[in-house]
Amino acid sequence: MDKSWLNVPNILSLSRIVFLPLLYIFVIFDMRLAFLITFIILGSTDYFDGLIARKFKVVSSVGKRLDSIADLFFYLSTAWFFYMLYAAYLMPNILFLVAFLGVLLVSFIVSTWRCKKPVMMHTQILRLNAVNVFMLVILSHFMNTTWYVMLILIIFIIGFIEEMLIFILYGQVDPDIRSIFLLIGKKRDAIS
Repeated sequence: MDKSWLNVPNILSLSRIVFLPLLYIFVIFDMRLAFLITFIILGSTDYFDGLIARKFKVVSSVGKRLDSIADLFFYLSTAWFFYMLYAAYLMPNILFLVAFLGVLLVSFIVSTWRCKKPVMMHTQILRLNAVNVFMLVILSHFMNTTWYVMLILIIFIIGFIEEMLIFILYGQVDPDIRSIFLLIGKKRDAIS
């Protein structure tokens, strides 16, 4: 059995999936402090898996896919957690939420059309917003974050529009590409 995929970054990514049910239990039983602590620990793995993979040069296509899957489960779950714990901050932003969900769906359709599979990019704007979502949940424990929710949804809409443009203009590219502007610059340099 090939165990080359078994490394610290991939284990960290996998831990986000394996321990995610704990967060559901803490939300269902309204154990907010346990939720907050566990959320911080699991959410931190998203930062450390990439950092360790790059630092120790164990970046792999398996690791990138595993990270994307873990991100998808973690952040979709985070949306439910946020709704269950802090709906009062979300409800005033329902139109932005619907727009975000629509753009996300179209992004998956476009990536499936252009890449023959659904792809989640890790552009700079989407990475920044992952940090924003992480901080949103933490800050919502202590204060009203209605305006922060709106900002995050707007940034996600912009990020997924950028993602769709990348798929439409360039097809399948490295999911870790920083931005469409980098691709435009590379294309311009190649023409020169």
